[in-house]
Amino acid sequence: MSAACCATKPVEAAPDPRLRRILWTVLAVNAGGFLIEIAAGLAAGSAALQADALDFLADAGNYAISLLVFGLALRWRSLAALAKGASMGVFGLWVAGSTIRYAWLGEVPAAEVMGGVGVVALLLNLGCLLLLTGFRRGDANMRSVWVCSRNDVIGNLAVVAAALGVFGTGTGWPDLAVAAIMSTLAVWGAAQVIRQALAELRPGVAPDVPAGAPDLRPDPAASGR
Repeated sequence: MSAACCATKPVEAAPDPRLRRILWTVLAVNAGGFLIEIAAGLAAGSAALQADALDFLADAGNYAISLLVFGLALRWRSLAALAKGASMGVFGLWVAGSTIRYAWLGEVPAAEVMGGVGVVALLLNLGCLLLLTGFRRGDANMRSVWVCSRNDVIGNLAVVAAALGVFGTGTGWPDLAVAAIMSTLAVWGAAQVIRQALAELRPGVAPDVPAGAPDLRPDPAASGR
């Protein structure tokens, strides 16, 4: 609910301590996922794996930012969401450039490595998504965290599909197609996060409730009865 619907001052509540532990967990998972996928992507010559690896790295940075602003005022969390949205957009543009480069070179990646590492990455990101799902209805900062994990799962499924395509066709085009899809997802997710963050930064629009705290504001519909 928006603060514009209710003039009552928000009740301050302590941030949910579970959220901090979850953020540390997904930060560690994403840092490890980056190391695994970047090594495999370079060894296999896969644009999709390298793109997914950098996605892991970007997410690790995003979770670190979320931990830095954990429990701070909404303005700071929304500014952090803006920074994360911008990083997601830059990542999408970087992937698009890498895809063009690999298309020009015409290399065929190792499908077996792509598929195996893609499955491992999928399992890691599914675990992170399940941990974060309960917090996806929070402010722009927490929604950006959930959007990152959701896009990661979709990207992992696409990498596995690309590996099957490369194996079946003997060409690198499925790998390039997935890299293009991942860049589109990154840009779209960035737009979602930035839009909500800007809305929360408008004066008198967003409530000032700490991240991870329950929403204790009165329901304007109920008060009107």
